[in-house]
Amino acid sequence: FLLGTMAGGAADCSFWERNLGMQCRLYELRNKKRISVAAASKLLANTMNSYRGYGLSMGTMVTGWDETGPQLYYVDNDGTRLHGNLFSVGSGSTYAYGILDTHYRNDLTVEEAIDLGKRAIYHATHRDAASGGINNLYHVTKDGWKKIHAIDVNDMHYEFAEEKKTSMSS
Repeated sequence: FLLGTMAGGAADCSFWERNLGMQCRLYELRNKKRISVAAASKLLANTMNSYRGYGLSMGTMVTGWDETGPQLYYVDNDGTRLHGNLFSVGSGSTYAYGILDTHYRNDLTVEEAIDLGKRAIYHATHRDAASGGINNLYHVTKDGWKKIHAIDVNDMHYEFAEEKKTSMSS
């Protein structure tokens, strides 16, 4: 199972992620099995490398669960491909990293991880005018991915402001 994020030019991201989806489907039809997350991210990185210098604007995280377990890769328009367990991509990523670097632990429960992701995306989108206004959050497991929510960041702002006010008064 694969899932990707988009950061950069909307047209570039949309086109190249759809193109990757097509390449992954062709792989599945030819080989009678799903492509690994590593191979899918490598296909995208190779494609981006072949268009290096063409002015594309794209940064993405490719994630999923394959026969080796959960995987996460960062791929950008220069063909850079990194494997890791924590990334933030896009113009608001420095705000998200501030939250992630402060609160991430290897032993987070699913609920804690969802809350951390929600807060990191909120800070990235609220503080950065170029980031989208909707917080889309997914949970990836060995059985596939599940959409947790799609929340307007403005609504989250008031939720967190109230939470902050309550914690400061106690």
